[in-house]
Amino acid sequence: MPLAIAAGVIVVVAAVVIFIMERGKGPAAVTPISAQADPYAASLPLTDVKMSESSNLAGGKVTYIDGRITNNGNKTVTGISMQVLFRNAANEVAQNETQAVKWIRTRDPYVDLEPVSAAPLKAGEGRDFRLIFDAVTGGWNGVYPEMRIVRVEAK
Repeated sequence: MPLAIAAGVIVVVAAVVIFIMERGKGPAAVTPISAQADPYAASLPLTDVKMSESSNLAGGKVTYIDGRITNNGNKTVTGISMQVLFRNAANEVAQNETQAVKWIRTRDPYVDLEPVSAAPLKAGEGRDFRLIFDAVTGGWNGVYPEMRIVRVEAK
């Protein structure tokens, strides 16, 4: 009997933790496929882009896109939104998501992220970023997605 109660308590606590974590995330924004890149995006080249996957506790996969953004312009960037288009075998858009870019603050002992506004990107600086996808459509062709900076906040 005590083991059943303990197991029940663990399940309830895990459900509450997952609910609280998910509640803070709004739905991913969808930007039209034909959206133009932000004019300042030309000053923010993406380099060293890599993808990886990991399993989550629910048995699903989480997909990560990491890379580096360098500010070659003359403004201080305080926010970046990036559109990511995953295509299917017919080269049609299978998934379209727009996310706020988050900086990788630390890598050890685990990856810690922060919003761009917490550490604005000054002219001439570069930083590592990460985008997280809780689910990627099953129809994705496995090719690196198209990425486009669609909104830049700068001063």
